Amino acid sequence: MRRVITGDDATGKSTVIIDDGPSAGFRDLLFAIWEDVASGPQDPRIHDDLGPRKTVLGPTKGGVQVRWFVVEPRPEAMAALPKDAVDAAVRGIFAEMGAAAHVVDQSRHPTMHETPTLDVICVLQGEVILVLEDGETLLKPGNVVIQRGTNHAWQAAPSGPALLLAVLIDRSAP
Repeated sequence: MRRVITGDDATGKSTVIIDDGPSAGFRDLLFAIWEDVASGPQDPRIHDDLGPRKTVLGPTKGGVQVRWFVVEPRPEAMAALPKDAVDAAVRGIFAEMGAAAHVVDQSRHPTMHETPTLDVICVLQGEVILVLEDGETLLKPGNVVIQRGTNHAWQAAPSGPALLLAVLIDRSAP
């Protein structure tokens, strides 16, 4: 993944301020691109790398987070494990990202979670299944999901892994 971030130079001309890989990654599945916590207008003269240094599940309060993530097929070894063991392992992974409280009901899928965010998610490559409490939807490249704080999970389609781009906007109560 390549990040190209623009800004203004000292003379006010637009320029590339960052041309690099992701700022942080989590288990080669979730990659941080950018996070904005400032209110008010953008200042392109500020050249700080706003990609978070540690990958967390969602943006800070009032912030916006941009990331991409990979949804891979479930490893075959997990199919032999009891559901409660898989659910516990997934809760541990969410805890590593500071998001243990976001796993609220794993009855339909081990990675079901909800966050107080408005998410815009674009499927870039592959096919993925959006799992909700009341059904599943197959998504293909070019499809866009507006995820509005509901309990959900992502599951790889039988065709293999999928690559998604997400913009997460905090919508938690003030």
